Amino acid sequence: MQNTSDLIEQYLKALLAEAAEIEIQRAELADKFDVVPSQINYVIKTRFNATKGFDVESKRGGGGYIKIVKFHFSAKHEQLKDIYGKISTGLSADNARDILQLLFDEKILTEREGNLLLSVLTNAELADSLRADFMREILQRLDRENDI
Repeated sequence: MQNTSDLIEQYLKALLAEAAEIEIQRAELADKFDVVPSQINYVIKTRFNATKGFDVESKRGGGGYIKIVKFHFSAKHEQLKDIYGKISTGLSADNARDILQLLFDEKILTEREGNLLLSVLTNAELADSLRADFMREILQRLDRENDI
């Protein structure tokens, strides 16, 4: 059985499958799923972020909205470069997992490669700063090896 957050995510992804970007009213979406607006914020923050391949713009207030855009890249080089640019000085294990999933979904990594990197980059003993350094190096290597 799916929880409400899963249903909201599926609904938004279905809208994104039909349009390059969507604009939603937080309150209207909350009413549709009979949840408080903070539940919508939670879903957006955890499931539609840059490491998962989305750009989110939010305007609060009376006429507030949330605009979600799925990244579409014309070339793998641009995608890798964009992901690289979004990695700060630290990278959490969850964000590393999201990036690896995105690279797998975009067919940049094989399942085997992704699982191997996942086992290393999500190790709880690894400092976030070192994880970020490793991920940047991986992205650079992928960019060179794939001639993109």
